[in-house]
Amino acid sequence: MKSLGIGNSIAIVPALMLSACLLPSGVTAQDSTVELAAAINDYRASREAEIVADFVDLLSLPNDSANLADMDANVDLITDLLQSRGFETQTLRAGRAPYVYAELNSPGASETLMLYAHFDGQPVQAENWTFPPFAPTLVDAPLPGGEVLDRAAIEGPFDPEWRLYARSAGDDKMPVIAIIYALDALRANGVPLSVNLKLLLDGEEERGSPTVGAIIDANPELFEADLFLFCDGPMHQSRRAQLVFGVRGSRTLDITTYGATRPLHSGHYGNWAPNPIMQLAYLLTSMRDESGRILIEGYYDNVANLGESERAAIDAMPDTTLGLQDELSIHTPEGAGQRLEELMTLPALNARGLVAGGVGGQGRNIILPTATASLNLRMVPNQQPARLRQLIEAHVQREGFHIVHEEPDAETLRSHAKVARLDWRGGGSAGLRTAMDGPIAQRLIGIMRELAPELILTPSMGGTLPINAFDDRLDTPIIVLPLANHDNNQHGRDENIRLQNLWDAIAVYGVVLARFGAP
Repeated sequence: MKSLGIGNSIAIVPALMLSACLLPSGVTAQDSTVELAAAINDYRASREAEIVADFVDLLSLPNDSANLADMDANVDLITDLLQSRGFETQTLRAGRAPYVYAELNSPGASETLMLYAHFDGQPVQAENWTFPPFAPTLVDAPLPGGEVLDRAAIEGPFDPEWRLYARSAGDDKMPVIAIIYALDALRANGVPLSVNLKLLLDGEEERGSPTVGAIIDANPELFEADLFLFCDGPMHQSRRAQLVFGVRGSRTLDITTYGATRPLHSGHYGNWAPNPIMQLAYLLTSMRDESGRILIEGYYDNVANLGESERAAIDAMPDTTLGLQDELSIHTPEGAGQRLEELMTLPALNARGLVAGGVGGQGRNIILPTATASLNLRMVPNQQPARLRQLIEAHVQREGFHIVHEEPDAETLRSHAKVARLDWRGGGSAGLRTAMDGPIAQRLIGIMRELAPELILTPSMGGTLPINAFDDRLDTPIIVLPLANHDNNQHGRDENIRLQNLWDAIAVYGVVLARFGAP
């Protein structure tokens, strides 16, 4: 006995079971979504070793977009995979890392679906990884307890709980492999695409996609579509299927405070010389409280309120708070009792790093000249980066600091009681939400609910995608379809993908491509 839908990763049709001998040998566009998913899963089950091998080849390529030669190697492999499936491809550039554009038209289709994913990854510190980040390693359970498997010795099906460890396994090369094998499965079953398909594969998303706007401006005809489906991000912690209708924007600010112009002995000068570490600590605690609420005057003035459908969607989501607290060993979360899903619709101000002397064996009895904190600002719809900059700088001034944006000279330090350098990293991006009740959104929701009756609808995810570059230029609904396991360690050491999530992605993409444009 087996489920006709996706396995226990995202609980697709969990109650609907059917003997394999009753499955049709082929399906048509008129067959049920459940039958179509079953046929896709059967095709995938017969080729698991091949799928994983192709994924390993792609994951073996280093992909920090700062290294253009590495990114070109990724483009070459991805282009070969797509062209062998009949795609017409182009490599698009606007001065930095490459993007891959691909198009596959379907005779008779009247609508176009564009899928977005990215193939670059975060920089790695290889010494922190259990296995080399670009030597993909199959493990029979999540680390630290899993054992390494020899792929060449595997006979029969791959256990869906096995994990593949490599940079970008979860964020975000998986959609590339899942999409091409979804197409293979549809073709093997004689099921045509219901839409004209376009792909945009981003080679610099982890750097903020700084040139995607210029690429759209230079090629507007390539981006004509009825729906943009962003295939990125971790799915809900419950492993239930999910559609996400918004993202938070992001901006980075580094703040440096200053003391004397040279290090001073803390015994001889402590209690007299200004201590930049303490100044920075007081400034940070003036900006947010222990619950995470931002204390900067006016910061919440333009926050978009949730609508009735969005609040209802949050209320209907499974509450994973206790499970996450146990998994992550957290006694009391921030948020003053609000659910994680609701907090994702609010702005956030988080310290992402501190540079301020040494600790432990590296500690020294000195008062350093400077201390620096790097802040990550997460913005929600209606908040604008320029306005938040004004509010933050006004707050820093109210705390008694003279603000500079370049390294201060000695005279500036002598002339002001407290000096703070504010280094704004890039222009930032605003948050965005797509209405859940629009006709395109409702059609996609309906298809996904046929496949996953317990589908989760999420007003906003916590992370950021380069959605604003599209929304600012094009009048096309944008929805996020996350399919990676929530514990994939994206951006960190030992990034991984759970195989069931890859299998699920193949089935989901196949169903959407076969159903979305069908009459």
